[in-house]
Amino acid sequence: MPPPSDLACCSVALRTLSNPEELLMTRPDPQRLRRTMALVGLYVLSVVIALTLAAVLIAITGGPWQKVLKALLDGSLLKPGRWGDTLAGATPLLVVALGAIIATRAGLVNIGQEGQLTVGAAAAAVVCTSFSGPFALVAGLVAGVVGGAVWAALAALLKFGRKVPEVITTLLLVFVASQGTGYLLTRTFLLLDPDPNKPNRSQTSAQLGTSTRIGRIHLFGNEIPWTVVGALVLAIVVSVVLHRTVWGFRLTVLGRNARTAQRIGVPVVIAGATALALSGGVAGLAGAVMLTSGSANFRLTPGFSNNVGWEGLLVALVARNRPLMCIPVAFVFGALRTGAGFLASTGVERSIVDVVRALLVLAMLVPPAILALWERRTSPPPAPVSTDEPIVSVVTA
Repeated sequence: MPPPSDLACCSVALRTLSNPEELLMTRPDPQRLRRTMALVGLYVLSVVIALTLAAVLIAITGGPWQKVLKALLDGSLLKPGRWGDTLAGATPLLVVALGAIIATRAGLVNIGQEGQLTVGAAAAAVVCTSFSGPFALVAGLVAGVVGGAVWAALAALLKFGRKVPEVITTLLLVFVASQGTGYLLTRTFLLLDPDPNKPNRSQTSAQLGTSTRIGRIHLFGNEIPWTVVGALVLAIVVSVVLHRTVWGFRLTVLGRNARTAQRIGVPVVIAGATALALSGGVAGLAGAVMLTSGSANFRLTPGFSNNVGWEGLLVALVARNRPLMCIPVAFVFGALRTGAGFLASTGVERSIVDVVRALLVLAMLVPPAILALWERRTSPPPAPVSTDEPIVSVVTA
């Protein structure tokens, strides 16, 4: 007979699955409000400390922090046309983060977004350089999703077929994807630019035609690709699916307790493999979006991903796996990426941006740990359980 704790979890889960409307019912909790306010205060304090440390490090390296800050703001927001580039750079970071959240919700650790993004970009490049016309762009984006999903499905096959941890397989597949894409760029019948008159053609694919390029919105002197709007819509869709649907609830149960999920009828293998493949598909979509939006001048090149997959993981980590919170976090990371190009005028190395980014990541991760430690120290000890009467577990269907 299963332990009472498992029976209780199964009972709650079964009642919720039989009445999905309960997922929409929330009750105000004053204690939760106080906890949220305390957490916000800790976040503000942590960010201030992180920025102060960054300013001290910049001063130590010999650069005035005022000029560095101005260069970052000019390069990301203030100069004409720059905030459009920031939004364009933040879009793939947001998409990758959303894919990572899907796998995490199911209790899986997918750290191979860099490889899945590369495979998705390569699949999109094959389609977009082979066909033209109104449907070629859509086909290229779909190919990116399929490529990333298939690459992640390999890790899912090893996870549920041979019990190989997905954190290992997804990581190792990153290097396989990088080397495989490099090989594709050495063969004309695959992805190598067939024009012999193009310089460095041994390192690039053919340039995408105009019919396979995503259009741009011209707003206040900025060119913003339509993918920005699509990424925002995708964030809303992922948030609703994970928090307001039965499928999302099943993934949550699977991520928290696989044994309980199995007892309430969740197909653990199918649900887990689907989540991991879908996570890779979303990362592959990010690669296709980068290619069709103008990254590397609409060409696939070695190192095309430019660490977007790794930074997208950081976005999900800082946002604490909340899809809507990924939007502002991705914007901040995108601003740091685009603003780094203006640091040459200050005499400070671009690598200082990596230090600032690392400090901001720590600033976002420390407050929840501090609050949890404080609550553990201040909470009263649990009441002793009486052994005079037997414990009876009642389960309602």
